[in-house]
Amino acid sequence: MDSSQLLRANVFKALHEREEAFVIPNPWDAGSAKMLASMGFEALATTSAGLAFVLGRADAENAISRDESLANITTIVAATALPVAADLENCFADSPEGCADTLLKAAATGIVGGSIEDASGHPDHPIYEFDEAVARVKAAVAAVRGLPFPFMLTARAENLLNGRMDLSDTIKRLQAYADAGADVLYAPGLRTREEIIAVVRAVAPKPVNVLMGLGGVALNVAELSACGVKRISVGSSLSRAAWGGFYRAAEEIRTAGTFNYAQDALPFDQLNTLFKG
Repeated sequence: MDSSQLLRANVFKALHEREEAFVIPNPWDAGSAKMLASMGFEALATTSAGLAFVLGRADAENAISRDESLANITTIVAATALPVAADLENCFADSPEGCADTLLKAAATGIVGGSIEDASGHPDHPIYEFDEAVARVKAAVAAVRGLPFPFMLTARAENLLNGRMDLSDTIKRLQAYADAGADVLYAPGLRTREEIIAVVRAVAPKPVNVLMGLGGVALNVAELSACGVKRISVGSSLSRAAWGGFYRAAEEIRTAGTFNYAQDALPFDQLNTLFKG
C-alpha cells in the first residue's frame, strides 16, 4: 500500500459519514473514469456490466474472469486520484475462502472499497442460501479488516434483480450482513421511497447504497438523501447511455444516410485535452 491509497481510503470513508448522500458514478474504463473525475464527482465505482459490454459479452456470472475484472479495475484506479470501489460480483468464488482471496487481490489494485453479492451465478440456485451467504460476508470482512487502511466493504442482497420480490428476506439478509461486519448495505432493485426507507431503517446506522438509473424510478438525489440514503450508484446506466448514443448515431447513418449525430458529439479538442492529462 502506498500513501495515496490510505488517503483515498480515508476520503472514501468520510463520504459515507456525511449528512447528505453522495453520488458514486460507474465508469467502465480509464477514459470514462477520467471524464467523470474531471466533472467533479468525489468517488467512482466500477461496473461489471459496463466491462462485459465493452468486451462484447453479456453481463452474467462467469462472463468475465477474475483476472479480466482486476485488470479493468487497475486501469480505472490508475486513471484518477479519486477513491475507487470495485464491483466484484460474487467475488468469483462460491467458498468463503475464495471470496476473501479475491478481495485481497482486488485491494492490491489500489481500490478502497469493494462489494460481495449473494447472487451465485448458478441458474439452478441463483441466490446463495442464507447461512452460506452470511459465511461469505464474514470471511470477506475478516480479510479486509487485515488491510492497513479502512476498506469499505459493501454487502449486496440480490433478490430483487433475480426475480425474488421478497423485501422481507432481502432486509433479513442485509441485517445479517450488517451484523457480520459489512460497512455498506445494498439491495439493487429497490424502486419506491417506502422500500428504500424500510431498508435504511432496518440496517441503521450502517450506510445504504441505492441503485439509480433504473426505468420507472424517478427519485432524485435530494429525495434519496431525505430518505436516509448515504450513497447513490448508477450501475450500468452510464454505459448503456453511451451505447445508446452510439447505436442511434450508427442507425442514422445506416437508415437515413445522414450524419447529424455529429452535432451532439463532444468536440475532438475537448476530449483530446481531457485525455492528455
